[in-house]
Amino acid sequence: MAEIQEHLSATPVSILPQLKKLKEGNLVVQKGHIYELSLMGGIITDKMLPFLDTLEVLEENFDYWTKRNLEGIPPFLRKRLFELKNCKLIRPKMSYMFELNPEFVEELNLSTHVLGFASYFHPSFTTLYPELAKKGVKISLIFTEPVLQRFKKDYREELCTFLNFENVRVFIFPHDPKIADLTVTNRFFLVTLFPREKFFEHESLLSFEPEALKWGTVLFSHMLKEAIQVKDV
Repeated sequence: MAEIQEHLSATPVSILPQLKKLKEGNLVVQKGHIYELSLMGGIITDKMLPFLDTLEVLEENFDYWTKRNLEGIPPFLRKRLFELKNCKLIRPKMSYMFELNPEFVEELNLSTHVLGFASYFHPSFTTLYPELAKKGVKISLIFTEPVLQRFKKDYREELCTFLNFENVRVFIFPHDPKIADLTVTNRFFLVTLFPREKFFEHESLLSFEPEALKWGTVLFSHMLKEAIQVKDV
């Protein structure tokens, strides 16, 4: 009881009724003066932390998650949303509405490797990623077919030059990804999900947590399985 009091910062008067309920539910057993989890209690508590962490993730950015289309996230990663704790909502200011987020660009320039996916074309891609490639940054990018066609049509020379870097790989994603964009580096993770409504305000989630980076890397690897590498144009 003294150990439980210390961990919960509570008095025996408040703890005992809860212990009684747990014992009646066969979740806790008492052996003399010792309380421990029952077999069933152990099974439940193994799942409790991920459940509570998932609630925390959803509550941190509740409006974002409830208004987004999650179909682009494979089911096995939806079950691991608890790994995306401490995500910061990136809401572009009007003055940056049609530009890449400054924090995103700053962190990208400090990265040593980049995994990226985009289902939209942004002119800054034609200068930002080649500059990173020149510095030796390892880059793997996946684009949807319409995005790659835009590169070929309006920036063919730049695309050819980019593909010639040994540290660069470019892929085409042949299906509807249902994700706006994804970037994972050794420094940060950023994802932009499409809203369930038609209006797209380009709000993103940004995290520097190791678990989020791992989650994003797994998502990129999952998409890469269906992607086709672009060798030349």
